[in-house]
Amino acid sequence: MTKRSYRLGDIASELGAELRGNPETEIEGLATLQAAVPGQVAFLANPSYARYLADTRASAVIVSPSVADQCPTNVLLLDNPYFGYARLSHWFDPAPVPQPGIHASAVVDPSAQVAKSASIGPQAVVEADAIIGENVVVGAGCVIGARCNIGELSVLRPRVTLAHDIVMGKRCHVLSGAVIGSDGFGFANEKGAWHRIAQLGRVVLGDDVEVGANTTIDRGALDDTVIGDGVKLDNLIQIAHNVSIGDHSAMAAMVGIAGSTRIGSHCVFGGASGVAGHLTIADQVHLTGMTLVTGDIREPGVYSSGTSADTNRQWRKNAVRFRQLDAMARRLKELEKKIEG
Repeated sequence: MTKRSYRLGDIASELGAELRGNPETEIEGLATLQAAVPGQVAFLANPSYARYLADTRASAVIVSPSVADQCPTNVLLLDNPYFGYARLSHWFDPAPVPQPGIHASAVVDPSAQVAKSASIGPQAVVEADAIIGENVVVGAGCVIGARCNIGELSVLRPRVTLAHDIVMGKRCHVLSGAVIGSDGFGFANEKGAWHRIAQLGRVVLGDDVEVGANTTIDRGALDDTVIGDGVKLDNLIQIAHNVSIGDHSAMAAMVGIAGSTRIGSHCVFGGASGVAGHLTIADQVHLTGMTLVTGDIREPGVYSSGTSADTNRQWRKNAVRFRQLDAMARRLKELEKKIEG
């Protein structure tokens, strides 16, 4: 792996940060405040880690102006240190850079259009009439279904599957094992037997969408399943058919969204939260972890459900009381009537 080194002054210029210190300092990597050694940049974004700042051995630290005076080394001043770290992380990413071209073991239908700058990995399959844009990376073992259209600079890690007619915008990033465009869970019941409904819609992803490992996004039954620009989906998420997710929403691992639900923009869903089908969720709704939504949410804000873990003994007592709530409410109303009377 080639060792990378950058002048601290060049890093500050690229990040738009104010540098307090020596611009000639050579930087060769990133690390946490605790683990950093000379030649590395650290960052402080979470106040709970401020206790490590005074003793850090990093050659520079990305910090906000409020704590800059506490830093014992070179300082890169940014209002959002975490964003600065995010940008700088790509400078030191050790992931191999795929080369343009189609691997000899890949299977590409003659009718597919593959840009010369694209990279098609070993044993990948590109089916009929698919369009692979400029600088797209299709990893080993991926399957690109018929008539898919993948926008420029998108990356599909190994073993991603796109079913037919999937539309993917620019700069999307799909991690291994993700399946986009599988059939939605659609069945009609006739006299106790279930009969499959053909899923006729597509999945349409906007620009800058990220899809985590082993996440599944079902195609629409009639209308399309739509994922807006900048949406970030973690691992092991299930998005059912005909769901719409607004721009720049983010969902943590194991979220489940049932069919035909409309989710607004700039929403954040905590891990293992779930939303029932045919609902509408407003913009800027934040669900804390393991929240279950069974009705529309019309106003922005933070929503929660469920209870935190407790000892089994205490939980069993609370469960009994929960079943008694209706009777207790009725008794309370009767007592209120008597008092008022």
